[in-house]
Amino acid sequence: MKRIYILTIAIINLFLISSCGSLKAPTIHQFNSIEGYRYVYITPTAELTSSTGVAYAVGNGLYGNSSKTINPSDVISGIFLKNGFIRLPELKPDLSDQTIVVNYGESGRRNKGLGYTIEVTIQILSAKTNEPICICTAEGQGETEADDIRIAINRALTPLFEK
Repeated sequence: MKRIYILTIAIINLFLISSCGSLKAPTIHQFNSIEGYRYVYITPTAELTSSTGVAYAVGNGLYGNSSKTINPSDVISGIFLKNGFIRLPELKPDLSDQTIVVNYGESGRRNKGLGYTIEVTIQILSAKTNEPICICTAEGQGETEADDIRIAINRALTPLFEK
């Protein structure tokens, strides 16, 4: 009996140690500065809805389930707007000298504890030359996939605007 108790404690400790690992540090490969750019065009992304919690029925109702929806381009837009950029609904050739194009993609998943992290990569291009200005990658982990993505986007772009 004592062996089972010790083995159980050891397994729980191993699990707790492995689930407390931190997220990988964001990486930024900067080829040029975003200074001098005033406008941003963000390629459209699809909405993602994710759920958390346990659903249970009581009488005629369903309770306990919550869902979150995220559109990555909206999160990216908010960060750029907060930092003084003007979002364009479409690319305009006459503004291409001052416009950056932002592309978003999920670039990986990693098991961590009871869940996993989602890694995102954000590519920033010059609208005039289509040359990369910057590529930012970060991972996030929250209660739902929507949280994971929101956290990862914020972690990827925050260092870009720190002075």
